[in-house]
Amino acid sequence: MTPVQTLAAPMDLQVAGMAETLIGSEIIKLANEINERIKKGEKIYNLTIGDFNPEIFPIPEGLLSEILKAYRDGQTNYPVANGMTELRKEVSRFIKRIYQLDFTADEVLISGGARPLIYGIFKTLVDPGDKVIYPVPSWNNNHYCHLSLADGIMVETKPENNFMPLAAELKPHISNARLLALCSPLNPTGTIFNKQQLADICGLVMEENRRREGKQKPLYLMYDQIYGLLTFGKNRHYDPVSLYPELRNYTVYVDGISKSFAATGVRVGWSFGPRFIIDKMRSILSHVGAWAPRAEQIATAIFLKNDLAVDAYLVNFKERIDRRLNAFYEGFMELKKEGHRVDAIVPQAAIYLTVQFDLAGKKTAGGNILKDQHDVTAYILNEAKIAVVPFSAFGASEKSSWYRLSVGTCKSEEVGNVISQLRGALKGLK
Repeated sequence: MTPVQTLAAPMDLQVAGMAETLIGSEIIKLANEINERIKKGEKIYNLTIGDFNPEIFPIPEGLLSEILKAYRDGQTNYPVANGMTELRKEVSRFIKRIYQLDFTADEVLISGGARPLIYGIFKTLVDPGDKVIYPVPSWNNNHYCHLSLADGIMVETKPENNFMPLAAELKPHISNARLLALCSPLNPTGTIFNKQQLADICGLVMEENRRREGKQKPLYLMYDQIYGLLTFGKNRHYDPVSLYPELRNYTVYVDGISKSFAATGVRVGWSFGPRFIIDKMRSILSHVGAWAPRAEQIATAIFLKNDLAVDAYLVNFKERIDRRLNAFYEGFMELKKEGHRVDAIVPQAAIYLTVQFDLAGKKTAGGNILKDQHDVTAYILNEAKIAVVPFSAFGASEKSSWYRLSVGTCKSEEVGNVISQLRGALKGLK
């Protein structure tokens, strides 16, 4: 049999410039590298990926049973382009009950998780060359700007503000911007806007749109609240329209079941906002085919009807996440008290803890100097067998000494082992 020959592509057969320069997810690349080492037998605590181990954090039993039932009932056809009517109605009721936000079913769009919705928002609102403002660290805004050929304006935030942006930091970039992309609770930090911080930003957006009225296109706000239900203690989630009802015509929300119900692979997300925007997003995503599966949509609608089951799951789920986050935080505080150059921000929300390894310049037992954060990350991985994601993977400076630690795949009994191994690695530095 003649072997198939692969011909080199001629130089004139090139892909589009956008595709040529697009890079993959830095977080997924790192997680895949870690998983390959684990498959080869290394014992590594992989605290990188924003996902859940279903053996530790299963989806709600009621949701699971309804998904299986829907498939057994033959619910395997195409769903309608903007989402099953039953689900859109339930989402409308759900956000009214949880957030006191009043959006009709026709102002809700269902998709296969949050990613297509974010893509749809960018493609609906942003023309090539438009300015998109987003704080860093933050998740994937740089990639969506690239896909949309937008002019991404990164605003680097500060640890003293829990890495949440301030209105004063955004204001110099607001003029002529088309979209402001915000997320709270924030991936990667697990921190949230307090009421005044968000109110100040909302006031800035309203002021800018009053200035533009009748003269130029408005400034829109994308508000990603996919972790909105996962706040802990006295921390409270705030959103733009609740604080500034006038922002209703300028704000598009991103939400869904992926994080709050440990259902990342179920792929049911929703967006809600002004209908003239939602309708255009639907048209774009219908051509992409980014629907959530019909069976999962039907199951989610039935599950969301059961307020008692929803609330009971969240109480238990949040307590278990909070316990892990606080255990890691306390462990880092112990290490800090021992004189090690580490730190952490008190956990507020989501499944992430912001931690610091300020170790550049330290010397290893073998005499090697940790020249930069790349060396620090590798040292923590190789010596402590702990994998975390540097904030540089989320757009922050390469010199940033801060990291995201995710607890979605962590067993409670492993926290002590992680801190112990980290202590051993830190003691090996001079």
